[in-house]
Amino acid sequence: MFSRLFKAGEKVLFNLVNKKDFHMASSNTENPPPKVQELYELCKSTFTGKTPSPTSTPVQKLCSLLDSVSPGDVGLEEEAQDDDRGYGVSGVSRVGRWAQPITFLDIHECDTFTMCIFCFPTSSVIPLHDHPEMTVFSKILYGSLHVKAYDWVEPPCVVTQDKSQAARLAKLVKDKVVTPQSELPVLYPKTGGNLHCFTALTPCAVLDILTPPYNESAGRSCSYYMDYPFSTFAIEEGVKTVEGKEDEYAWLVQIDTPDELHMRPGSYTGPTIQV
Repeated sequence: MFSRLFKAGEKVLFNLVNKKDFHMASSNTENPPPKVQELYELCKSTFTGKTPSPTSTPVQKLCSLLDSVSPGDVGLEEEAQDDDRGYGVSGVSRVGRWAQPITFLDIHECDTFTMCIFCFPTSSVIPLHDHPEMTVFSKILYGSLHVKAYDWVEPPCVVTQDKSQAARLAKLVKDKVVTPQSELPVLYPKTGGNLHCFTALTPCAVLDILTPPYNESAGRSCSYYMDYPFSTFAIEEGVKTVEGKEDEYAWLVQIDTPDELHMRPGSYTGPTIQV
C-alpha cells in the first residue's frame, strides 16, 4: 500500500515539475529580450577593437538583427511627414522646422563600440565627415535621408593650393536616398564610404553602431571636409590619372567644424540595456 502511495506521489510530483518547466519555457518564449539588448550582447561578443571582417558570421548576424530593428524597439515614434503646404502637423512653419537641431541619443558606449541614434528634422544636415580606422553600421529607422559618401583614393593623391590648402582625391561611393527598406549600409576604414554627409529629406532617425568609438587620444577624432569637383584642381605631373569618369571623383579639403552644424543631446527612452 505504501509502495502504491509512494509511486502515485512520485507521479504527481513528476507532473508538477513538468508543468513548472513548461510554464518557465512558455514565459521565456513569450518574453524574449528586447532587440536593443540582443544588439548589445552581439556587439559585445563581436567587437574586439580590430576591424571586423565583412564576411564573418557574427557581422552578417549583426547586420540581419540591426536591419530588423523598428522605431518602437528603441523608444521612438515615427514622426509625421511634412505636407505639401509647407507646414508640419502642428502648424509649425517649415522654416521653423529647418532651424531645429539634430538630436543625439546615447544608448551605450564602451571602449570597443558605441550605440547611438540621430534624429533629424527635415532639411537638417550632418556635413561631410570621416570615421578614421572605424567601422560603422547604420539602420534608417524611419524617413528619407540623402547620403553622399566617398573613400580615399589610394595611394594618397594630394595637391596643394596657395601653399596652405591641401586637397586630397577621393572616389564617390554613394549618392542616393536611403529609407528603412534600403540595404543596410556598412562602412569600413577604407571601403563602403568612410567619409559621408547626410541631408534629411523628411523627419528621420538613424541608429548607428560605431566600432571602435571616436577617441581623440587614440587618433580617432572627427574631421570635416568640403568637396570640390575633380576639375577644380590640376593633378601634378607624374601622378597617375584617375580611372573611370572624372565625375566619380572629388577633391576633399579639411575644414573647421561647420557653424551650421547644430546638434543637441536628448534622452534615450527605449529599453534599458543590462550590462
